[in-house]
Amino acid sequence: MSASEAEKKVEEEREEVKGGELLFCGATCWDIIGRRKGIVDGNLVSPSRLRPLVGVDIRFVASGCVSCHCVALDVEGRCYTWGRNEKGQLGHGDMIQRDRPTVVSELSKYKILKAGAGRSHTVVVTEDGNSLAFGWNKHGQLGSGSVRNEIESSPVRCLVSEVKHTACGGDFTVWLSSVEGASILTAGLPQYGQLGHGTDNEYNSKDSSVRLVYEPQPRPRAIAALAGETVVKVACGTNHTVAVDKNGYVYTWGFGGYGRLGHREQKDEWVPRRVEIFQNRNLLPPDAIVSAGSVSSSCTAGGGQLYMWGKLKNTGDDWMYPKPLMDLRLYYIPCGWNIRCMDSGNMHHFVGADSSCISWGHAQNGELGYGPNGQKSSAVPKKVDILEGMHVISVACGMGHSMVIVDRANVADRLDQLDIYDGKAVGEGNEVVNTTAAPKQAAKKGAKAAENSKKRKKSKDSSESEDEEEEDAEESDDSEDDEINGEADVKRSRSSGKGRGKASKTSSAKGKGSAAKGKGGGRGRGGTSANKNSSKSPQVKSGKRGRPRKS
Repeated sequence: MSASEAEKKVEEEREEVKGGELLFCGATCWDIIGRRKGIVDGNLVSPSRLRPLVGVDIRFVASGCVSCHCVALDVEGRCYTWGRNEKGQLGHGDMIQRDRPTVVSELSKYKILKAGAGRSHTVVVTEDGNSLAFGWNKHGQLGSGSVRNEIESSPVRCLVSEVKHTACGGDFTVWLSSVEGASILTAGLPQYGQLGHGTDNEYNSKDSSVRLVYEPQPRPRAIAALAGETVVKVACGTNHTVAVDKNGYVYTWGFGGYGRLGHREQKDEWVPRRVEIFQNRNLLPPDAIVSAGSVSSSCTAGGGQLYMWGKLKNTGDDWMYPKPLMDLRLYYIPCGWNIRCMDSGNMHHFVGADSSCISWGHAQNGELGYGPNGQKSSAVPKKVDILEGMHVISVACGMGHSMVIVDRANVADRLDQLDIYDGKAVGEGNEVVNTTAAPKQAAKKGAKAAENSKKRKKSKDSSESEDEEEEDAEESDDSEDDEINGEADVKRSRSSGKGRGKASKTSSAKGKGSAAKGKGGGRGRGGTSANKNSSKSPQVKSGKRGRPRKS
């Protein structure tokens, strides 16, 4: 029996290091995903190969439900990143967007085994159990112990050891460790209790102000409520966390809107709470799959049955507690089939099961991979026909895109028939600094003296308020989060006049900000950035300010 177990372990290790071909589908216009309504150019509606990774053995992919960037790890331990890079989340030491997967050179001395991606940050795990991170660190989500540098465009060391796995929420990070009594650690934004430490670290910015602030937690801290348990699996939504211990119990905590925590109520949970349905005879098996989307959670229980809860469709009732997804069970996963992998994006899901790949959900950018003649969205699980018969090794979903790793065995000829996406090389339109050259030259060549004077004044105003505008720019990036975080739930219980999502209140806030500054020619903090700021990021301001505040 022991020999059999040893043989099984060796088999699992072989499976672990095995790589395959990475296929990508969804949006490639990284700078506008989630910011502009309507169709964007460059969508890959069918799973396509990426030119720099053709023939490369990729073993792990990562993105996040609010991530507009991607991470891929090959069997040699190299780390590739591409996508949006306005906060240095690609780790290349700059803030230049990359359409093509590019090796993170500063990680070349490490063998990277795992990775996680948040809204604007990335965390990786090395073979020796260390962790490094890069990107936005305003809330301490990099776990470096400091928030002095708001942006870290090159990898910095996280203050954790013996790390086995990592997962990222929107603005927080979770690490799984083999340290006894500290198997799960968290750092970052504590606003909804998603760090699991019993508090949201909320306080008033000033004694005379009603503006609420959430104190960052830059040092990874073990969750005391789970000190006696060994957590073996974890997944993060935008502002909630799902974890499983070695005994098969499921815990959730964080933002409770739409029932995404599975506790039959929409209350936020500041400490891990056990999900009632996964107890007794319905404990999760060791090979269970766990995933979390922006507004939902899911896992596989006994017999491979997939359970989901939260907001699964744009219409209809929310699932306030875990329910088996019968559509998948009845039509695609009959008894004996094995769900090998699953991930959830903003509002879409991907499942790899034996020789099939299945996707469903609300989609607008081709991220379901149904092809040019297929439907954009699907309320029920549907097979991705172009991948039928392929062995799926791993999947990952992000904001408007999906990634699938397929085994090349016996399907090499079919892979050759797929499209290959080249993308733009660095310097071929990705460097947004070029957008400021034309206006400056035009001003020098033909503008009147009065117009030049006015522009110089605006530039000065922009410079003086740069820090404030940059903060608001990042918050406007989150305009998609009105759906993502379930703002209806927030308004129900705790929104205030400074919350997002109401035009009248937003206009009022913009007017107030403009009046307070008394400058900028009506350029409220939600308006279009000056050229100086747009050289950093071609953002479209939504005017929506901040996160929901408690009343």
